[in-house]
Amino acid sequence: MDTERAFAATMKARDHAAFASFLAQETVFFNGPRALHGKPAVAAEWKRFYDKPQAPFSWEPDTVEVLASGNLALSSGPVYDPAGKLMARFNSIWRLEADGKWKIVFDKGEEVCDCKKPAS
Repeated sequence: MDTERAFAATMKARDHAAFASFLAQETVFFNGPRALHGKPAVAAEWKRFYDKPQAPFSWEPDTVEVLASGNLALSSGPVYDPAGKLMARFNSIWRLEADGKWKIVFDKGEEVCDCKKPAS
């Protein structure tokens, strides 16, 4: 939970270098219909989210599960637009690296449907 919160704090702090420090070398981020492979590609693509003074979104974990072995974890939670409206949910897989630091290896967000149930 602490690692995911620290990762999310990089967006609020507008600290792209800190964001990149959480990425595993072989990370895969799903960016819409395509996947970005590797730390350099993900860091380069996400740079645009850190360029402006105001964060374009924020996120926070509401679920974290760690394998009994203690070396792989899933984090998930809401993603909010700048006005605080729920816009998506993220799902991330983290791996405990040899240096004792958690690094993100997979990340995928899904838009939240603001669908209304049809009247019966």
